[in-house]
Amino acid sequence: MKLLHFLLLPSLLLGQTSSQPPNGEPTNAAEAATQKAKADAEVESKYQALVAQLPPDQQAWERVLQDQLGGFYLPIHKREKIAKRSSAWDFVQDDPKLPRVLLIGDSVSRGYTQAVRKAMAGKANVHRAPANCGPTASGLKNIEVWLGDGKWDLIHFNFGIHDRNTPIADYQQRLEQLIVRMQSTGAKLLWASSTPCPDTKDGKYKSAPIPERNAAAAVVMKRHGVAIDDLFTAITPHLATMQNPDDVHFNSQGYDFLGETVAKAIEAALKPSAP
Repeated sequence: MKLLHFLLLPSLLLGQTSSQPPNGEPTNAAEAATQKAKADAEVESKYQALVAQLPPDQQAWERVLQDQLGGFYLPIHKREKIAKRSSAWDFVQDDPKLPRVLLIGDSVSRGYTQAVRKAMAGKANVHRAPANCGPTASGLKNIEVWLGDGKWDLIHFNFGIHDRNTPIADYQQRLEQLIVRMQSTGAKLLWASSTPCPDTKDGKYKSAPIPERNAAAAVVMKRHGVAIDDLFTAITPHLATMQNPDDVHFNSQGYDFLGETVAKAIEAALKPSAP
């Protein structure tokens, strides 16, 4: 029995040791919350120190982002900022010789912003609204902030996926108001049709509302003489390889494709009209 005891003891100790959490890992929810709070405080301290060193115009942009990005995107932005990673919400230092372009749209628009900037390098200053712009109701609430000084040569905009449950009549009416406000800046307007949604397993998204709202938006755009960048049609043949499974968002290949498509539409729209 003593021999068996000594033979079993190392394996028992090994089992106890392997069940212990790795060094630094939380052992319960309270400890995990404490560690998260500490990490968040460190990010905040580094972010505020970084912002304090920025020029006044960049500090002003960060204040707008702090007001607009919300509880999901703002922490992401802060981590990207202190890590010196480029993002869709980078401050854009304008080249005064180039036209100014504003992108307004949701997280899909955010996803292709960097690709648009790359494709338009040396051709346009590409800014984006300081938010996930969401539905038309959010657009009406925040459009003044998004337009800023209003000195835009072209505004490329979309609302649709977040309006999938908005009644068509309300959707069209809100689009009308947004178009009138944006046209008052003197900018050319370019509407992007909403990209396809799958019928997701959780039921959050359905495919049918997107073509319906694209058709409804097209009626409004025609009424106001707004050109259409038909992203829905462009990306549809590539969904199997470019859209994430069971999701409205896209992989890097998809966002590159969308960004290049948007850039081509913007470049065409910026060309002077024939006399």
